[in-house]
Amino acid sequence: MRIGISTSVIQRGKTGVAQHIFALLKAFLAHTPQHQFTLFVLKEDLPLFDFARQAMGLVLVPETWRAPAKNILWHQAHLPSLAKRYALDVLHVPSYRRLLWPKPCPLVGTIHDLAPFRVAAKYDWKRMFYGRVIARRLAHRQDHIIAISQNTARDIATFFRLAKDRITIVPNGIDHSRFFPGPIEEARCRLSQRLGLNGPFFLYVARLEHPGKNHVRLISAFEEFKAATHSDWRLVLAGSDWHRAEIIHDAIRQSPCAADIRCPGFIPDSELPDWYCAASVFVYPSLYEGFGLPPLEAMACGCPVIASGRGSLAEVLGDAAALIEPEDFHTIARELYRLATDDALRNRLRAAGLAQARKFDWSRAAQETLEVYQKARTRQGCAPPLH
Repeated sequence: MRIGISTSVIQRGKTGVAQHIFALLKAFLAHTPQHQFTLFVLKEDLPLFDFARQAMGLVLVPETWRAPAKNILWHQAHLPSLAKRYALDVLHVPSYRRLLWPKPCPLVGTIHDLAPFRVAAKYDWKRMFYGRVIARRLAHRQDHIIAISQNTARDIATFFRLAKDRITIVPNGIDHSRFFPGPIEEARCRLSQRLGLNGPFFLYVARLEHPGKNHVRLISAFEEFKAATHSDWRLVLAGSDWHRAEIIHDAIRQSPCAADIRCPGFIPDSELPDWYCAASVFVYPSLYEGFGLPPLEAMACGCPVIASGRGSLAEVLGDAAALIEPEDFHTIARELYRLATDDALRNRLRAAGLAQARKFDWSRAAQETLEVYQKARTRQGCAPPLH
């Protein structure tokens, strides 16, 4: 197949969708002898795709099309003609915000979550309107939709009213060659040298987005934990600033525990395993997730996890995490205390997390995604189904 993939939604590589795309493309490298892949990449993002340069075609998208509104226009007005020029057998847009209305060839879209339907004021009103109204109509124009969890598939059927036979669940994977239990003390030493971060710490990896990622309640829970324990534990909030991040920074500045809260910013993908290995406990109190890749990566590195049970998180993490009610910061504080003080519980969650993480693999996700491409072609009558 001649497969086209739009990558301009990666936002300079600093989002969960970006990590999904990178991991999927790396898994696709094993399939390049059988299939031809064409990636549509914004100019300044090209270095991020060096891993694919030798095996996949990279088509440059001018930087003038980066801004969200302009990028939507590029997808609707320019990408269809490029799909025809490259004679694509299928075009995959891995974000519901950029799904195509024109149909130059069979279309596949990935929907990671429908959080605008679940979290009030997750984005500004324009994005909320686009996610709730425009994206719903665009989804019906696709030949097939990939959902990354059962929870997201249910939301698509409920809110977009899309027939279930046009939705395939392809869970995210884990790159087990990168995320595995490494030497803890070596990882902690490297972080200490870079950031002066010594002693035990809770780690949260997510973009600083309010209210969706729930940082403010986590900060309140950490304050309650510190007041109860007077311990030397710290809280690390790693991630780039996003929607209403200033509210999170204000909460940190006003916190009596401000000296023990760190915001190192975006963590490069290459450094993530060190952070997961070095952390004493990973905490993920998000109000809603379509999958929840960071806590699963932390599990793969042997880090015990506290997580919200909202959205797909309970589905993905199973009984391998300590699940909390994310809107009750007292509940979060109690779990912080339990894991900080109970070695046996941390060890149990560590072992359960490793077993849970082994269930997810990007190689399998890549194979299942290729099968979805074939379904889309078959629906348009372009090819017989795979045997």
